Amino acid sequence: MRKKSLATGAVAVAAALTLAACSDSGNDQASQASPSATATASASAEAAADHNQADVTFAQQMIPHHSQAIEMSDVILAKEGIDPRVTELAQQIKAAQGPEIEQLQSWLADWGQPTMPMGTTSMPMTTPNMPMSSPGMEMPGHDMPMQSTPMPGGGQMGGGMSGMMSAEDMAALQNAEGVDASRLFLTQMIEHHRGAIEMAQTEIDTGQNPEAVAMARTIAETQQQEIATMENILSSL
Repeated sequence: MRKKSLATGAVAVAAALTLAACSDSGNDQASQASPSATATASASAEAAADHNQADVTFAQQMIPHHSQAIEMSDVILAKEGIDPRVTELAQQIKAAQGPEIEQLQSWLADWGQPTMPMGTTSMPMTTPNMPMSSPGMEMPGHDMPMQSTPMPGGGQMGGGMSGMMSAEDMAALQNAEGVDASRLFLTQMIEHHRGAIEMAQTEIDTGQNPEAVAMARTIAETQQQEIATMENILSSL
């Protein structure tokens, strides 16, 4: 009987030690997981905080600016008799600026900012019978600030966005045909690109978010190259 009691006691002690070890292991895992989760949350908070007002303004203004460039491209792509070099350029503009709009929208959401400045009054930029952008693509830039200042070449600067086309400009592009439409598209888009480069340079000079500044550099470089291409095409039409 004494041997049986000793054996039972040994089993009980072993079970207690096993339970203690499991408990300690669980506590260790919990203590390890907690700092990791905290670090992840902290990194996300830092990423969201790593911006200034210049970054916000750049994103809010470049979204409608890009959107109008895509709309202009859609107009020219819907026409017949357009120079193939012009249609290729329009497709290139859409392919580049569509994803940039999505990225800009994502940054503003991360920063807790609206896609348009608070208190901005807007009006539809699209003229009657004007083709809309490709299905599935959200086009927040169809609503443009009403305040505008005439610019050389017929363009307008709406809400500080340089190079924006007016409703009249867009109607003229919609109504043009053939070579005239190609010329007008190139002339308008050159002005539009120059405005985008100006906005991008402001972000490069005063922005804080590294990714936004990098996008601004890409916009400035790419659109300057496209201006040179458009000027070459224009001279040969």
